[in-house]
Amino acid sequence: MVNFDVQAARSKFPALKEDQVFLDNAGGSQTLGAVIEAISNYLIKSNVQFGGGYKTSKASSSRYDSGVGAGAKFLNAQKDEIAYGSSTTQLLRNLSFTFQFQEGDEIVVSAIDHEANIAPWTDLAERLKLTIKWWIPQEISTNPRLLPEELKGLLSPKTRLVTCTHASNVLGTIHDIKAIAEAVHTIPNALLCVDGVAYAPHRPVDVKELGVDFYVLSWYKIYGPHVSMLYGSRKAQEQMRTLGHFFNPHATLENKISLGSGYYELVQSIPPIVDYLGPPESGSWGGGEMESHESLLQSTLLEYLNSKPGITVFGERSADEKLRLPTVSFKVNGWNSQELVETLERTTNYGFRWGAFYSNRLVHEFFKLDSSGVVRVSMAHYNTLEEIKGFIGAFDDVISRKPN
Repeated sequence: MVNFDVQAARSKFPALKEDQVFLDNAGGSQTLGAVIEAISNYLIKSNVQFGGGYKTSKASSSRYDSGVGAGAKFLNAQKDEIAYGSSTTQLLRNLSFTFQFQEGDEIVVSAIDHEANIAPWTDLAERLKLTIKWWIPQEISTNPRLLPEELKGLLSPKTRLVTCTHASNVLGTIHDIKAIAEAVHTIPNALLCVDGVAYAPHRPVDVKELGVDFYVLSWYKIYGPHVSMLYGSRKAQEQMRTLGHFFNPHATLENKISLGSGYYELVQSIPPIVDYLGPPESGSWGGGEMESHESLLQSTLLEYLNSKPGITVFGERSADEKLRLPTVSFKVNGWNSQELVETLERTTNYGFRWGAFYSNRLVHEFFKLDSSGVVRVSMAHYNTLEEIKGFIGAFDDVISRKPN
C-alpha cells in the first residue's frame, strides 16, 4: 500500500484544527486554506466588475479567467465548455430550459439519482409533452446499479436525453459511465447528462475519455467554496438555445446558461484546488495515495458494519475502490436513523447524518425505508484511521446499550 501523509494533508485545512470529526463530507467538504486566502485576497484587491480597462478591473478579469481555466483543466475540457452556477440544482434546471425537444420525444431518467438530476427533466417532459422512461435497476437489492445492458432496452430512435449519476450520494457505488455513454450514443443526437457531485471529490474526471455530453459537480464538496460547475461539450451545445440577453455573446456554455454576474471571488479561488490535487496519474491523484488511504478508511468501516448481523449496508458491501467510494450508508435494526445519529452526536464530536439526502426516490420508493432514511458516514482523504476506529467504538457502544 502506498503511504499517504494524512497529517500533511490535514495541515492545509484550517477547520481540521477544530474539535470536530467531519464525517459528513458528501454533504460538503472542508475548505483548503489556500482557497480561503484566495477569496479574501480577491475581495480586498480586485473586487470590481471585470471587463474594464483600468488596472483593478483587468486583475479581476484575469483572476476570473484563471478560475474558468482551472475548472476546465479539472475535467479535461475547454474553457468554452464550462459554466459556473450557484448549485448543481440550479445549473441543471437552467440546462433543462435550453432544450427544444419535440412533442413525443423521449428522455430516460434514472430513478435512483439525487433529485437535482430528476426534477428538471420531469418538469421538462411536462412542459414539452415528452415521454419519460424511468431507468429503474431490475434487480431489487440493497445495491441497485445502473447497468448499460438494462439501459439499452429503454433506448429508441426517439431518445433525446439520458440522465444518471456517476456515483450515488447515498450508496457510493460507482457506475460505468463510459459504457453508458457508448450505449446512449448509438442513438443519433441523443445526449447524456451525468451528476458527478458525489464522484468528483474522490477520483479524477476526464469528460473526453468518458464520452459524456454534460457533467455537473459542486466545488464545495471538492475542498472549495459554495459554487458549482457544468461541463457541456461543444457538440452538445449545438442542441441548446441561449438563456442570455439577445445582445450578449452566445458562443460559450457560460454565455448560454449563466445568468447575470456572480461568483467572481468563488470562481477565481478554484486554481488552488486543482494545484492541491495535482495531475491525475492512472486514474488517481498523487499516484493513488489518496485513493489508497480512502480505501483503508472505507474498508475499516465496512468490515465492522458487515460483521454486525443487525446492520444492513446499502450500496456495495465490498470495500474495493474500483466499485465504491467512501460514502457508506446503512440501517440498524431497532433504531430510527435520526434517533441513532442524534444519540451519538449528543455525547461525541463525530459529525455525520441521517435521512434521504435528496435521493428520496431511492431511499423511500426503491428501498421503502421510513422517513428517517439511512445513516450516512461519508469520509474524505483528510480523515484519519484513528477517527474511523474511534467512531466505530463510540457507535458500537451506543447500539449495544439499546434495550431489545
